[in-house]
Amino acid sequence: MRIRITVEGKGYAEAELDERNPESAKKIYESLPLEGRALLWMEEVYFDIPVTLDYENPSDTASPGDISYWPPGYALCIFFGSTQPYSPVNHIGRVTRNLDLFFSVDEGDRIIIERMD
Repeated sequence: MRIRITVEGKGYAEAELDERNPESAKKIYESLPLEGRALLWMEEVYFDIPVTLDYENPSDTASPGDISYWPPGYALCIFFGSTQPYSPVNHIGRVTRNLDLFFSVDEGDRIIIERMD
């Protein structure tokens, strides 16, 4: 399940959804395309999405490139640096190309996520 993450006016990154939380990944993939306005928390970009999921295989830690769903905030999170989750998240994929794009994201930037396959 390959996806493209576009930051309007700044470029795009590519990612693959994986099997760490397969039900969460599948439901989000089936909901694409999605878009939102970027919020920043240290080295994490996140935004609300209209998908409501519960915890599946939650994790307290993240690595650069992890794409995760945060159930308490109904948010999709992209970890691009050393920041760790505020609270447990469901990891659903990893950025595979152009992770550095997220260092240029400003709050309010429009982010569009769509299927590549």
